[in-house]
Amino acid sequence: MEAHVLRHWEETGALTVPRDGHGYRVYDDSALEQARTVLKLRRVGLCLPEVRAAMTPRKQDAQAVVRAKITALEGELARTRQAITFLLHTVECRHRYLDDCPDCAHFVREP
Repeated sequence: MEAHVLRHWEETGALTVPRDGHGYRVYDDSALEQARTVLKLRRVGLCLPEVRAAMTPRKQDAQAVVRAKITALEGELARTRQAITFLLHTVECRHRYLDDCPDCAHFVREP
């Protein structure tokens, strides 16, 4: 992990790193584990404010953020599936122009 990313996470409150007597960051086992958790949460799509909320000591608050992200991801997944279905149809469509295809017109009218 690049140092500037870790500093940014610390500045935004997503990561807490203890300091030694001279003010230098000390990445002990706890800080490393916390950094791994932040990284994993970022990789699954949480923004830093969501990461902070998901790592809050209050389990109910953390669960609410994670549930909201699950709902958002499920919506994205449904839209992606619809896009794939439409695109697969356009690849196999026998019409020269999509405007001539009743099935394509049906896809276009879907929300």
